Amino acid sequence: MIDDKSHDPDVDGYGPSSSFLLDIAPLLLTAIILMIQFFVFKDFTPHIPLACGILITGLFMKLRGRHWQGMEERFLKVIKIGLPAMIILMGVGMLIGAWIIAGTVPTILYYGFSIFSPSSFLFSVCIICAIISVATGTSWGTVGTVGLAMMGIGLGLGIPAHLTGGAIVSGAFFGDKMSPLSDTTNLTPAAAGVDLWDHIKGMLPTTVPAMITALAIYAWIGMGYGDDSIDLSSIRALQDNLAANYNLSIVTLLPAVVVIVAAVMKMPAIPTVLSGVLVGSVIAVFMQGVAVSEVFDVLQNGFVSETGFEVVDKLLSKGGVMSMTWVISLTIFALGFIGALEHYGTLRAIMAKINNFVKSRLGLVFTTYGSVLSVGTLIGDVYTTCVLPGRLLQDKYKEMGYKRTTLTRSIEDAGTLLSPLIPWNMGGSFVAATLGIATLTYAPFAFACWLSPLFGLLWAFLDKFIPRETPAAAKLDTNTSLSEVC
Repeated sequence: MIDDKSHDPDVDGYGPSSSFLLDIAPLLLTAIILMIQFFVFKDFTPHIPLACGILITGLFMKLRGRHWQGMEERFLKVIKIGLPAMIILMGVGMLIGAWIIAGTVPTILYYGFSIFSPSSFLFSVCIICAIISVATGTSWGTVGTVGLAMMGIGLGLGIPAHLTGGAIVSGAFFGDKMSPLSDTTNLTPAAAGVDLWDHIKGMLPTTVPAMITALAIYAWIGMGYGDDSIDLSSIRALQDNLAANYNLSIVTLLPAVVVIVAAVMKMPAIPTVLSGVLVGSVIAVFMQGVAVSEVFDVLQNGFVSETGFEVVDKLLSKGGVMSMTWVISLTIFALGFIGALEHYGTLRAIMAKINNFVKSRLGLVFTTYGSVLSVGTLIGDVYTTCVLPGRLLQDKYKEMGYKRTTLTRSIEDAGTLLSPLIPWNMGGSFVAATLGIATLTYAPFAFACWLSPLFGLLWAFLDKFIPRETPAAAKLDTNTSLSEVC
């Protein structure tokens, strides 16, 4: 039987009005506040502007004779959708801390640097950053640690900073996109109602070809730089420091193996992460000699490295539940703001405009990329960029009979991967400030980042890797027929 319950705007939200500008006014005003925060105050923390956005939406609700209570119920409901992702993020904080004290991250670093050679510097940098980012789930952490070290080494080898920066960004943000530990990789499918592992699998057709192509280009470019006689003492010093402070062996890689196997078996994300925490904690106690009380403290507050080697200490001082509070609080504000916009009618008003010209598969994918880029350039907050288009377009994918894994893949293609290429986006601002190079100088050489959405458009044009399901309209017709028979 179909659900013929009447629509109650106070509970279910409002549709578009006769004034499109009035419908989108809360979104535009919030975007202006965000830009003031970013460009005038030079503060790239969007929490308070998004909180202001919720209040602004509530004021517009009042001006139009509507009630706050219904909007509050809606944005709390949307926040609830993100709770599994937030729990996973807290688990990831524990996982990073456990992997560091267990020696897992140091082992990955040690052997990762072993594949490094001057003749293939750019190729190696991209691979190393990808490995670290997949293992830790953070592109920013990778850029700020390994990436920063690689910039210095690259300059010493005579390799232009923009090339090194491009390779760092390609590897770091590839890992962020594909890691089950990443905040955006968990938040994006949660907002669109997609399983985490289905989402990761769905990203392979665009991300893998883009990365392979990028690596081939880096290998080709890199052959013109450096020679095998160049001193690599800084790399060896880093490896020696890791070996002196940790027991490194195949056993210390076990936590990573457990997480990978669990991922292949498509275990739920939360037990997957917690199993990695447990195995890492056990190894830390029995192989690294860490006290149980210290393990508990690291899982809560993170690890502080004190080896005396600045690069290593900066690289390994992280993790813990508390390290995720910035991201989790931002996620709450972003989801709350989007839930408020949903109830006010902003998303329905935008969707009404989109419905006028989205009639085909190619148009649907183009619209997805366009909406993601619009939010990413207008608002500049990667979390809102990942959530808003998912909430906006998920019903359109259902209606046209396409699985939402294409939606979430496209969001990450144009959201996660292009964020470091937009100078005023959080991603681009962070990378430029951390590496000391302008966003637009390294952006053309971050091949994996901009090739991924191009592959997405190619598959949409060729109708490849765009999985289908029964369209919502067809399901409705079937249900209607059954109700008539009944």
